[in-house]
Amino acid sequence: MASDAPLAHSSRGGVSVQTYFEHVKNVRHDAVRNAMNASGFYDGDREVFVRRVEAAALYHDLGKLDHANQGVLGQDSPNPLPIAHEDAGVAALWELRCKESAVLVAAHHAGLFSKAEESHPNKKRPFRDERQPPALKGYAVDKHVDDHLRDYLTAHEKVGLWMAPGCSDGTLHRCGFTRRIALSCLVDADHGDTAYHYGNEVEIAEIELRWEERLAALQRYLDRLPEGSTGREQHRNRLRKRLFEVCRDSTLDPPIRTCDAAVGSGKTTAVIAHLLRVAAERKPTLRHIIVVLPYTNIISQSVETYRKALVLEGERPEDVVAEHHHRADFSDLELRQLATSWKAPIIVTTAVQFFETIASSHPATLRKLHELPGSAVFVDEMHAAIPSHLWPQMWRWLETWTAHWGGHLVLASGSLPRFWELEEYKALVTKDRQSVMPEVPDLVQDDSLRSELKETEKRRIFYNRRPEGSSALDCNDLVDFVIQKKPGPRLLIVNTVHTAAAIAQAMRDSGHDVLHLSTALAPIHRDSIVERVKLRLRDRIENWTLVATSCVEAGMNFSFRTGFRERASTASLIQIGGRVSRGDEFEDAEVWDILLRDDRFRANPAISISRNALDLFAVDELNHLSATQLATSAMKREWTAGAEEKARQIVECEDRMEYPNVSKQCRVIDTKTCTVIVDHGLAQAVRKGKKVSKVELMKYSVQIWAHKIDKLALCPLNDISRPSCTHLYMWPYEYDADFIGYMDGVLKMEKFISAGGSVI
Repeated sequence: MASDAPLAHSSRGGVSVQTYFEHVKNVRHDAVRNAMNASGFYDGDREVFVRRVEAAALYHDLGKLDHANQGVLGQDSPNPLPIAHEDAGVAALWELRCKESAVLVAAHHAGLFSKAEESHPNKKRPFRDERQPPALKGYAVDKHVDDHLRDYLTAHEKVGLWMAPGCSDGTLHRCGFTRRIALSCLVDADHGDTAYHYGNEVEIAEIELRWEERLAALQRYLDRLPEGSTGREQHRNRLRKRLFEVCRDSTLDPPIRTCDAAVGSGKTTAVIAHLLRVAAERKPTLRHIIVVLPYTNIISQSVETYRKALVLEGERPEDVVAEHHHRADFSDLELRQLATSWKAPIIVTTAVQFFETIASSHPATLRKLHELPGSAVFVDEMHAAIPSHLWPQMWRWLETWTAHWGGHLVLASGSLPRFWELEEYKALVTKDRQSVMPEVPDLVQDDSLRSELKETEKRRIFYNRRPEGSSALDCNDLVDFVIQKKPGPRLLIVNTVHTAAAIAQAMRDSGHDVLHLSTALAPIHRDSIVERVKLRLRDRIENWTLVATSCVEAGMNFSFRTGFRERASTASLIQIGGRVSRGDEFEDAEVWDILLRDDRFRANPAISISRNALDLFAVDELNHLSATQLATSAMKREWTAGAEEKARQIVECEDRMEYPNVSKQCRVIDTKTCTVIVDHGLAQAVRKGKKVSKVELMKYSVQIWAHKIDKLALCPLNDISRPSCTHLYMWPYEYDADFIGYMDGVLKMEKFISAGGSVI
């Protein structure tokens, strides 16, 4: 290529320029590959889908050919391009009647826009960057682009880039999910080639799927597990093996299934067995298995189990089972890409990552979405995955994915709410649509096994409450009630970090043996506490208590003798039952639903609706209705208590194609938190501008609600060389890594203030 060839990327950090021809050629190739891989599972017009993506890739950077833009690209300069480079591609594609391709080009940096902004680009393009760069001396950007469009096209064709025939259809796609998939194909190709050019990504070899061999390996792993030392444990393990076999051999269809087997019944490995068989036997073979978990802290232990059970001889475990969350540690770029781009055969990720990706309008978030077609997804602990008001629209997207994009879905929980069977949900999900709610059968159709599992669950624990009319417990009464009257080991779960720390401190001050586990501890210190809990339970130490928040409620392989749960949601009460006599090893195991009231405690207003729903259940109902019946009934009550209106707004926004609003309303965690570093040495390194990995930051940081930053008088780590670090803070008070974390400083501060002191 001649030295005066037009450029797509300038030199940076010692990396040479990239020509326009090379970049567009690469993006076109990769975008088409992505589109063909995804559309191999599409039941719509695959050829049209691929052509639209290809046309968008071909013209996505057309505006970089503007003379002013080339002037900047020819320099080693951080300056932005003076002309919004996507505008020219939008204008060219609109004239060619490739309207859907034009939308993809307009969105490939700015994100998906609202339907109201899909106007003729030569008249008004409100979705474009309307900057008025000084170089144009007030001349409108769109007028400038329109006047020079022929020059751009001439230069574009001169370097050998031609439009593929047959793109024009003059229509816009009306399925938001399909549009997001198409944009993902383009964005992954564009971002990927740019990152590869600058050395931020590497080429990775495709990992062999080998689904049948992995299923056989899982069977061998299960066969090696111990049978148990008591008759009750042996009986439960026999049930687990039966559940495994039934789920593994279940029919492949329909594509949306459930597994509501009781906690501790081995449903996690049973569901994976089913999905491995589906992945192997579906034609074409499925591409990925994605495991979705509600909490970051339970991902690593799940990944460890999957790697032991599913990795074959000679394979690198990280290649086969990738963990995708903000705390994941990657030894090289290849492993990071396998996880963050969903390229590995098996990906374990969080509910936040998975569901916010589906709903997103942002290109960087959507980049991995094109890997979802032709994949199987296992949403474990689905009762805790997302707030109830998000499920109607999420269900519509999941139904589209399974019905039209070759997806296979299993929703599993020991307290699984079958909300899709409720008339209130049906009315909203099928609103203005011809379709009806599909049948969603359970993987376990063996009535005798279901009956036996249910009977075992009834025998395993008993739910209890203090007598009606009893007052809520203050801190002193709670300590007496938990420690003096109930056998250990004991688990107490409360609704806030503050309450957990206050109770744990009160127990320790009273001379009791207590551990504490909550997000007041940085991840590296939480992990240490988890190991201590496991050792105590393994060694059958009895007279001690773990005080925790909901971070231990799901996925933790703990088994206590007695459980206490501050009243929250019905599902939360059922889930703490999964941490009590988990292996049916205690004959008199109890779970207590309790009310707390003390000035030292803090309420969680976010659970008020679900808490009110639990108020309406009598103790007899808690012990005689199945967990699924309880969870479904509770969700119905939540629906009429405020969730319906939120859900309706999201569905209507998606129907109106108001993509930015949908993305905003579908945030799984809606309250903003700030990152606070608890290790002073690390905080000082950040302050001085030293290179610190994101993983290192996460290990030694806690998340604190943004509205509490000023109240705690926390100072930001203002790093002049890295302005993006201004959202980081340092914890300046006491921090107890072995017990209550940053709450050690908070409680001491409160004591200081109550004695007349003040924080300035």
